[in-house]
Amino acid sequence: MTNTTAVTVFILRGFTDNNQLQIILFFLFLAIYLFTVMGNLGLIISVIGDSRLHNPMYYFLSVLSFLDACFSTVITPKMLIDFMSKKKAISFLGCAVQMFLAVAFGTTECFLLAAMAYDRYVAIYNPLLYSVSMSPRRYMTLIIASYAGGTLNATVHTVATSNLSFCESNEITHFFCDIPPLLAISSSDTHVNQILLFIFVSSIEIVTILIVLISYGFILLAILRIHSAEGRQKVFSTCGSHLTGVSIYHGTILFMYLRPSTTYALEHDMIVSTFYTIVIPMLNPIIYSLRNKDVREAMKKLFRNNDIRIE
Repeated sequence: MTNTTAVTVFILRGFTDNNQLQIILFFLFLAIYLFTVMGNLGLIISVIGDSRLHNPMYYFLSVLSFLDACFSTVITPKMLIDFMSKKKAISFLGCAVQMFLAVAFGTTECFLLAAMAYDRYVAIYNPLLYSVSMSPRRYMTLIIASYAGGTLNATVHTVATSNLSFCESNEITHFFCDIPPLLAISSSDTHVNQILLFIFVSSIEIVTILIVLISYGFILLAILRIHSAEGRQKVFSTCGSHLTGVSIYHGTILFMYLRPSTTYALEHDMIVSTFYTIVIPMLNPIIYSLRNKDVREAMKKLFRNNDIRIE
């Protein structure tokens, strides 16, 4: 990572300069972060510890929980420190690393959500061949491919952004190092960066959303063939949670990155950014556990076992 200018430190301006409001936000986001980490780790431990959840759908869910915990950890601890600091500084290298990890985890989640939709299609449309179609080799390939896609996207944007010049300002109007606010303060021509951002984000969104839509189109056909009301209810509860998570996540991504640079309002974009970086990682364990009976039972069993050990 090299930079042709004298800028070695960026200043993250964050949400506000009001000290009282910063203290309130500190405790609010600390509570959200603790809930996010405990919720996602609890879901992972439940999947590992309960033999009923040893199937591809829950393996994908545990990987999603791991991604959410990592995604939140890349963003929130630094933000919490800045709430309590007068100088909200981050080094050039630290900024590049944070951007790389945030983009990598965020993109990986896009691909993983698409893989989870495909998994539900295979399980519901042709359940008799599910164990064969979604073999360990198949679902591990999908997981690895998701990470590879996320890493590639992050590498392209990190390298492209790190080669920009930052002469006029080193103040980032954001609470973490994201691509749009960095492009906004660069003194270089960012036309190529904006084209790369549009091409990569639009391609990833089109491919992943199409996979989700096609998979759920076939799932809908399968549901129409189910005669029992109980069977339909189970399918709806399983798929409804996934569709809820997908809709919220992709909605914020599309709003943030697929817009002309002239429409960026960074102060307002920070609010939207909190959804996919902080709020959604907290909501996913709630969404998937509350709407899934097996996960609820596994988590209850985990808490009961912990109570017994404490006693």
